[in-house]
Amino acid sequence: MNHPASTDSTALVVVDMQRVFASPDSEWHVRGYEGAAAHVTRLVAQFSGPVVWTKFVRDPDERGSWGAYYDRWSGCREEPGSPAWDLTLPTAESHEVLALPTFSKWGAELAALTGDADQLIVCGVATDCCVLSTVLGAVDAGKAVTVVTDACAGITDTAHEQAIALMQLLSPMVTLATTAQLVGGSAQRRGAESAQASAESP
Repeated sequence: MNHPASTDSTALVVVDMQRVFASPDSEWHVRGYEGAAAHVTRLVAQFSGPVVWTKFVRDPDERGSWGAYYDRWSGCREEPGSPAWDLTLPTAESHEVLALPTFSKWGAELAALTGDADQLIVCGVATDCCVLSTVLGAVDAGKAVTVVTDACAGITDTAHEQAIALMQLLSPMVTLATTAQLVGGSAQRRGAESAQASAESP
């Protein structure tokens, strides 16, 4: 298998692969988490460019409507230091980790951590919440985004499929790809271009 080559123009963003979404006992359990995690692991192992892991961590101040949100999901009203927010997959020393109390992880911090990358490869959970909102923020900032569909999972399969369909409407700013399409190529850029060509074919 050819490894994607490292380029300064592409970064991998892994969204919220955390215990709170992996545990079947959690109110925020993501169906298909384990399958997505296997594909995320493969992507990270084959990717030699910049990698940023994000984490959703509750803000104890619960400003504005966040209070009502956590009233609804009181089982996830964990303190910031709780193991519930821990990542379930190992990170490398060269990787960056960004913790935020918001659905969207796009902003000044993630922009800085991805440096000069004009293309982002995005995977993680939940497709219908933090992945979707992060992708929308990134494309608003002018980034070209490839969403790795089988390395994402939603709260339900239907929610996942609906979010993927919504992001597909944003082509060519958003491209859909599978893990195999990306890690099977000799370069990150070629993998994304191949995925886009497949998506646009009848």
